[in-house]
Amino acid sequence: MCGIVGATSARNVVPILIEGIRRLEYRGYDSTGLAVVNGGASPVLERLVSTARVADLALQADACKLHATTGISHTRWATHGAPTADNAHPHLSRDEIAVVHNGIIENYEALRERLKTQGYVFRTQTDTEVIAHLIHAQWHSAANGDLLAAVRMAVAEFHGAFAIAVISTREPGRVIGARQGSPLVVGIGEDDHFLASDAAALLQVTRRVAYLEEGDVADVRRDSYAIYDAIGQRVMRPVVDVKGSGDVVELGPYRHFMQKEIFEQPRAVADTLDAVNAIEPALFGPQAAEVLRDVDSVLIIACGTSYYSSLVAKQWIETLAKIPCTVEIASEYRYRDSVPRSTALVVVVSQSGETADTLAALKHAKSLGQNKTLAICNVATSSMVRQTELVFLTRAGVEIGVASTKAFTTQLTVHFLLALTLAKLRGLLSADEEGKCLKALRHLPAAIRGALALEPHVMAWAQAFAQKQHALFLGRGLHYPIAL
Repeated sequence: MCGIVGATSARNVVPILIEGIRRLEYRGYDSTGLAVVNGGASPVLERLVSTARVADLALQADACKLHATTGISHTRWATHGAPTADNAHPHLSRDEIAVVHNGIIENYEALRERLKTQGYVFRTQTDTEVIAHLIHAQWHSAANGDLLAAVRMAVAEFHGAFAIAVISTREPGRVIGARQGSPLVVGIGEDDHFLASDAAALLQVTRRVAYLEEGDVADVRRDSYAIYDAIGQRVMRPVVDVKGSGDVVELGPYRHFMQKEIFEQPRAVADTLDAVNAIEPALFGPQAAEVLRDVDSVLIIACGTSYYSSLVAKQWIETLAKIPCTVEIASEYRYRDSVPRSTALVVVVSQSGETADTLAALKHAKSLGQNKTLAICNVATSSMVRQTELVFLTRAGVEIGVASTKAFTTQLTVHFLLALTLAKLRGLLSADEEGKCLKALRHLPAAIRGALALEPHVMAWAQAFAQKQHALFLGRGLHYPIAL
């Protein structure tokens, strides 16, 4: 997922913009950039981009002594267009508007063709450039120079999932943000305000954030902010004091973060099981007994690693609880006709709780009348957690490595608890079996530590396999999803 940071302040925001995206770079990216408003009485946009690391962007900023009080920054995972300097965000429109974007504008081709007829020239392969030009077009016409109005008019035409941050030369102390399907938060400081795709990016400057809801547009200024809902009404969103360390996660004695997180699995599983003293609906929330009582099927929606953990869950649920379970890839679920069941439990699974496709699939499932919803997630403040009736939080901690480790094993742990809970509600789990399962779950951290003690052997095997050109992974039953 792309990373977004925006800031407006009386102080220099360039270090804040760079440090913010540095805190998000563990998610992976192929380019990075920033844009700021400078120039005093005659403001201009200054843009820096890099297809290397955030550290390279910082060196560029230092070399040109970049200083500004309003700006936006970005880390990009390419979707439309190659990872080149031209395609890197921010994107500009006629040197007056700058935009950063997370998500996909599905109707960008039609909008691009229309904007070409209005004289706009496209220099990139991205859908984001359409956003910049459309806002610019509205800004110079119906919006009459008001950036907030221009953004609201533009986003009303977008189809897809997006979060954006926008700055302009006419209003150097103002950043406009909007979200639909992708996360965005307002950071609240003492004499400055911020935008970010993740609160973690802002822990360097503030712990107080307001999470934007679907369709919200935020008007962020140095000394104030305002949030407007999808119909244009000004609204108040709860201000949350974000927990967690403001320090960057340290590597410690490990060679890389993936190794560190592999060895954190025993603790992560133990923490996830910490409050589990019995198999009971209350594990999933105070309303769980009522919500789960009449469930006659389960629909699990997820992407990537979470999808594979869910394939294991399907086998557990059908074996233990004897109810049908379907697992859907979130990116495909809403693009076909399905048969909704109001008595089905819809389970959405995501490490971050901000996976755009999974959030969109959850929204679609609810629109079909499937309102028995459960989130299995690692982030208590995420959008997903706020949109489901029931929640089970894994306790994996921050996962830096792109290849999932402890998030996957903690998800499996929760899936097994769900299968056992559904079985117990259906009278299929005896007290003796429950006791055996709880004992086995409590032994899991020690069992994982035993497996990790094999690291020297695994390293030797890796040396033997490293020169091979092909690999075939085989698995049957529960091991089939693991092999995938």
